[in-house]
Amino acid sequence: MRTIEPLKEPLRKEITVPGDKSISHRAIMLSSISDKTVEIRNFLTGEDCLSTIACLKAAGVKIEQTGSRVLVKGCGLNGLCEPEKILDAGNSGTTVRLLTGLMAGQGIKATFTGDESLRRRPMDRIINPLREMGAKIIGEKVLPITLLPSKLRGIRYELPVASAQVKSAILLAGLNAAGMTTIIEPVPCRDHTEKMLRGFGVSIEKIGNEITLKPPRRLEAPDAIEIPGDISSAAYWLVLATCLDGSDVLIKNVGVNETRTGIIDVIRQMGGRIELINERTSGGEPLADLKVISSKLHGVEIGGEMIPRLIDEVPIIAVAAAFAEGATTINGLSELRHKESDRLAAIVEEYVKIGIDCAAHGDTLTIRQNKMRRSQCKTRGDHRLAMSLAIAGMLAEGVTLDDTDCINISYPNFI
Repeated sequence: MRTIEPLKEPLRKEITVPGDKSISHRAIMLSSISDKTVEIRNFLTGEDCLSTIACLKAAGVKIEQTGSRVLVKGCGLNGLCEPEKILDAGNSGTTVRLLTGLMAGQGIKATFTGDESLRRRPMDRIINPLREMGAKIIGEKVLPITLLPSKLRGIRYELPVASAQVKSAILLAGLNAAGMTTIIEPVPCRDHTEKMLRGFGVSIEKIGNEITLKPPRRLEAPDAIEIPGDISSAAYWLVLATCLDGSDVLIKNVGVNETRTGIIDVIRQMGGRIELINERTSGGEPLADLKVISSKLHGVEIGGEMIPRLIDEVPIIAVAAAFAEGATTINGLSELRHKESDRLAAIVEEYVKIGIDCAAHGDTLTIRQNKMRRSQCKTRGDHRLAMSLAIAGMLAEGVTLDDTDCINISYPNFI
């Protein structure tokens, strides 16, 4: 149990946030199948990314970690070894889905599992396209699953829903497939994998919503990769500073990839003041410092192509909506049913406890202002729900959370 007290004074300071989780995962994975040693700086040391390191070490990759600095000695494009033990992805859907794609064409046997929460999350969304590519997989809809030695072929695959994890699993499998791999997205979603692959010398062409990968002979790794700050982690301070009267905050070195900046666009649409300054590029990824000044917000309607750009930020956007005038409606949230918890149901149940007027109908969430009160809430082992509830407590009357250890998945020093 941990109690978060209300913040009575304006927030006026500079903040740095941990390295981007999505980019940290991908940097480790691609460095592992390069043929040189790569230094990764500002690596996120959260539990999810450490699960990826542990799985790759078990597959024979030599990785040395000192805090947020990681040295990876790559073993070549097709050089992963057959793990002697079951690979445990912990709570990380990114770890298991992307590594399943990465290892599918390695000609090895590997079994994946995860914690209780991850073992309930859907795996058929990657199993089906990987089987189309020729992967031999034992298992169906959920973990555990086992990869058997296979030879892959490139396919043309239309994503049923916009999913960066599914797209990435197929692209990573395509690295060791015979022929081109083409993916058609219904709407654009996170493109960190494509950017990182280009940074490793892989030929990827995008025309409209079609992405085509040509399998390389080898990965041309950079000597070093600098991971930008995670905008999903910055989102909590964006909302806190926006909603807390008199606040003026600068969040340093944040990744502002356009497929991830939906949170900024929505807060601006609600009337928030966020300015991007010192814009620059590192490793193909755009960065900026975010200046946030407190603002009066109003309700908006969110949906369509915006949703893939802010799906992880919905819990904290709902907190901002609770401090806005009028109603906010967010449509197209079916993906939230398949996160660490049924995140959509959890938002409603826990936010109502602290006095937020919200309801979900199908895949639509509606939030209105209400009388906030102090309460006890369950985090459901969901790091994003836990951090969002903490921010709500700081902005209102305080909150007691049953578990904050789950936050270590993505933001170890958040509390």
